[in-house]
Amino acid sequence: MRSNFKPSAALLLVLQLVMASTIAAAAPAQPTTGAHSMLRTEGTRWVRADGSAIALKGVNLGNWLLPEFWMMGYGENAKVNDQCTLEVVFDQRFGFAERERLIKLHRDHWMTQRDWELIPQFGLNLVRLPFMWSMLEDEKNPRHLRADAWHYLDDAINQARARGLYVVLDLHGAVGAQGTEHHSGCAHRNLYWSTPEYQQRTAWLWQQIAARYRDEPVVAGYGLLNEPWGSTAEQLAQVAKALYTSIRELDKKHIIILPDHPKGIAPYGKPSAQGMVNVVFETHPYPGFFGWSKPGMEVHRDWLQCLPKGGGVCDWQDRMKALNTPLYIGEFQPWADLEPELSGQITRASFDHYAALGWAATAWSYKKFSRAGGRQPVNWGLVTNAAGAAVPELDFEKASLVEIENFFKLFSSIPYEINTPVMKWMNSPVAPEPFKQP
Repeated sequence: MRSNFKPSAALLLVLQLVMASTIAAAAPAQPTTGAHSMLRTEGTRWVRADGSAIALKGVNLGNWLLPEFWMMGYGENAKVNDQCTLEVVFDQRFGFAERERLIKLHRDHWMTQRDWELIPQFGLNLVRLPFMWSMLEDEKNPRHLRADAWHYLDDAINQARARGLYVVLDLHGAVGAQGTEHHSGCAHRNLYWSTPEYQQRTAWLWQQIAARYRDEPVVAGYGLLNEPWGSTAEQLAQVAKALYTSIRELDKKHIIILPDHPKGIAPYGKPSAQGMVNVVFETHPYPGFFGWSKPGMEVHRDWLQCLPKGGGVCDWQDRMKALNTPLYIGEFQPWADLEPELSGQITRASFDHYAALGWAATAWSYKKFSRAGGRQPVNWGLVTNAAGAAVPELDFEKASLVEIENFFKLFSSIPYEINTPVMKWMNSPVAPEPFKQP
């Protein structure tokens, strides 16, 4: 799969880290002694158990436990573009058992030891772990766990523990789908809101998670639902409060993360007035993308420096002060489509600004591949496939079983190109000033 290209020194360093993926046994992750502290909230800040400040800077592990095909070199209009469609294709072509094996093959090769070793080298101490409900619940036997339910979450927690990282458990795809987007796992379904059974099963699922990890300090918090925008802000607040109550029956310790809505978070009211404690609100600001101006220094400057006066980050700061609740920037993208040096500076400035406000933040995303490889103008990964190390085009409806297997196996061996400007500035002892006037 490699063409003629000259690997950089950084690439050679990364290749030395390549080794076979090791998956931890399915026993519960062991509580940390010393290195990690059970996190909690204090006013508008995330803090350690003793109340000391902690700057949580991290990244999402997108496309690992819930496939997003645009992150593997596929266009958003590809015919197979979400997990549910892929599963149907595999079921029809190969049968259920082979489908399960192939999904596992993808997961086993997307994140390996070299990836876990790289994450802290970017100066990060937090990962957000997007996962699909069916990774835990037996889809053929509702309200029963799969035999291997905890395989990947336990492994992620143990990998994080060994490197001083915290983990946010993010239910990215709820049963029935909580929106119409492909990243809910089942595009255009959006049946979660109209199906009480799905809501009840989601509450059950969170109780299983809470029972297993209630004493685990590596877990920074529980992300109830990712971008649950398939209903009204009022119904979202109602459902999130019900999930909060279900979790608190089993776990009194962990931070619970309440998702926002495009129409705002006002329907929640003040959490403490609703009897909710140790909660944070989550939002996903993407300056420069999704209709928010265009990528460039100016859009990031205006967002972080509250321009026009009082806007941007200041809106959220005022809102959190009024609610006496911290914020979690669950997704944002500060480096894409920028000149390399500036991209690293804006990434560091964004993380520093959020940390100064006491907010945790996780960029989207750790890894993103393209067909040809190399640094692309809009590259959303901290790592990508190296220039000339192509990701092949694959038709899941026609490719042979061996071709599909080799496609997934490629993820663990393909040479990487590291986003070196981001790595440099995230580790710089001197903070950059990307918005300073000459």
